[in-house]
Amino acid sequence: MSSALWIAMVISALGTLLMRVVPFLWMQRRIGSEEGLNAMPQWLAVLGPLMIAAVFGVSIVPVEPSPLSWLATAIGLGVALLVWRRTRSMGWPVAAAVATYGVLMLGLGALAP
Repeated sequence: MSSALWIAMVISALGTLLMRVVPFLWMQRRIGSEEGLNAMPQWLAVLGPLMIAAVFGVSIVPVEPSPLSWLATAIGLGVALLVWRRTRSMGWPVAAAVATYGVLMLGLGALAP
């Protein structure tokens, strides 16, 4: 591996670590004070859902945007929603969406000229 790849991996790992550790350490110090859990700022409560939304937003954009990939993505998202409504779990909807996307990309991609 090149040194640039190692540097990028280390920076990504440190960024991920800091996103998790800094709020934890900050809250640990606040909980120990006389203010307790009332000292939790609003931005800390919103941070988790914002990170999940960011990952979701990045993951629904196809790597190679084409009408076929956008169609497969839309159908995969619909399948994920339907499976989630039935199972109320996280694993099965993801597996169903990925499988649907793969089948559509392979099946419809083979039909395209």
